[in-house]
Amino acid sequence: MAFELDHIFICTDINAWEADRLVAFGFIEGSANVHLGQGTANRRFFFHNAMIEMLWVHNSEETKSESIRRTHLGERWENRKGTACPFGICLRSVTASNGTVPFSHWAYHPPYLPETMSIAVGTNSHLLNEPMLFQIPFGKRPDQYPPEKAQPIEHSHGLREITRLAMVSPTANNISPEFQAVIDSNILNIREGKNYCIEIGFDGEIQGNQLDCRPELPMILFW
Repeated sequence: MAFELDHIFICTDINAWEADRLVAFGFIEGSANVHLGQGTANRRFFFHNAMIEMLWVHNSEETKSESIRRTHLGERWENRKGTACPFGICLRSVTASNGTVPFSHWAYHPPYLPETMSIAVGTNSHLLNEPMLFQIPFGKRPDQYPPEKAQPIEHSHGLREITRLAMVSPTANNISPEFQAVIDSNILNIREGKNYCIEIGFDGEIQGNQLDCRPELPMILFW
């Protein structure tokens, strides 16, 4: 497979108090980010091969700026508990030499990146009933970060790698070509359900355990 999961984001309330559930469970929290000029901030949990990001809008005016508005991050966040899908799925190339993207996209130049660098955002970014799709040119497995960027990746319960990703969606039977391309790349599977939910499986789920984070987070963990 030429592409793999880099991280997932979930839209949360301001400051992501919902993430405290994961800390109580035994996840060691990594460093947080403020996306300068984009209007968003996060809390992050890193694993050996990918990351889970809790994302919120801290400056709604920045999300409405000319360079940001096409992402529809502001509208997605505002409607995260309503009709909008609260998730984003970020991919990375398996090899550094592979610059292709599996879905049709446009070049996003966020203010926090150098002018010569862009993020490939799916052309379905206006479809708020689907996850935001994007691919970054600088993604690496967290267990391959250089020492100066290393994050905690060892957690309670021995959870190491994300090995399954599934999404429940009320619009699973009406999917854009961009989202279908991600599904066809075996990044995740999807099924229909009343409410949005993301299922994240770790390490082949050999222990047979699960943690349902609802209603705080629309997420179920399996390991």
